[in-house]
Amino acid sequence: MVDQSQPFDNPSQLAAHLAPALAMLRAVAAEGHLTRAAESLGIPQPTVSRTLAKLGEQLGAPVIARRGRGIHLTRAGTLLAEAAENAMQQLEAGCRAVVEELDPDRGQVTFGFQHTMGSTLVPALLRSFRDEHPRVRFSLVQGARDELLARTWAGEIDLCLIAPLPTNDPRWSTATIREEPLVAVLPTHHRLAHRRTLRLTDLAAEEFIAMRPGYGLRHIFTHLAREAGFEPRISFESEEVDTVRGLVAAGLGVALLPESPRTPPPGTKEIPLDPPRKRRTGLTWPRNQPLNPATGTFKAHTLGTNPQANP
Repeated sequence: MVDQSQPFDNPSQLAAHLAPALAMLRAVAAEGHLTRAAESLGIPQPTVSRTLAKLGEQLGAPVIARRGRGIHLTRAGTLLAEAAENAMQQLEAGCRAVVEELDPDRGQVTFGFQHTMGSTLVPALLRSFRDEHPRVRFSLVQGARDELLARTWAGEIDLCLIAPLPTNDPRWSTATIREEPLVAVLPTHHRLAHRRTLRLTDLAAEEFIAMRPGYGLRHIFTHLAREAGFEPRISFESEEVDTVRGLVAAGLGVALLPESPRTPPPGTKEIPLDPPRKRRTGLTWPRNQPLNPATGTFKAHTLGTNPQANP
């Protein structure tokens, strides 16, 4: 324990002990008067006097000296006041950030989502939320499903939008936002392109074009293929759904994807699966980690404004 009756010769100990007195010294420097300094801080004037007198004793030199009815800083006091000004500005900036972080209408949300959701789903979610909460700031992170989960678990992302959801993992809380039908995507000249529906087993002998490992659609495709009883032959892997569709159109294989949000690209045919299969997309966050207020407000808004939402 530090002996506070003796001057400090350790700068780290001195800095730690000075922290409560910085605001007082700064106020005295600005006001040039103890009473006005105390009033600006909202504390009694004797408290300021005692604190600064004790600080001088601990330093081994006074930090203030009287000048007529007012006071002025000594050389030691001036040096500390300059340091106090810099330190307090940084501290006040940090406090402002904390206040905003704790305000559900002014905080920041770090929101992660998969690439396939960035063109339609995410812009709609953000637009409807910002209509009601225009001062909330967003930091957007796009990536593969497994990367997003890892960064959310590490605290780098507050909330992520992914598919498939980790519903069987007790570490995570999830809420479904929407479900999309999955379809077989074939070249238009493929021998099965005339079919109205396809079973996954109908495609067991085909060469597939798939998303790379770690991506959500790769998880779904691998699970469904194994469920159907075959190990798929993958000829190409990609990080972009549009690239997968382009490779299918070039006749390089078939794919399993969500329905195209627009007209299927030329050279491809989308065929529903029998029985139907869907991709469940939803919000995911660590189960035992509380969300900051702004993120909680965004989550509640998203679930409340999406008819398919299912916590």
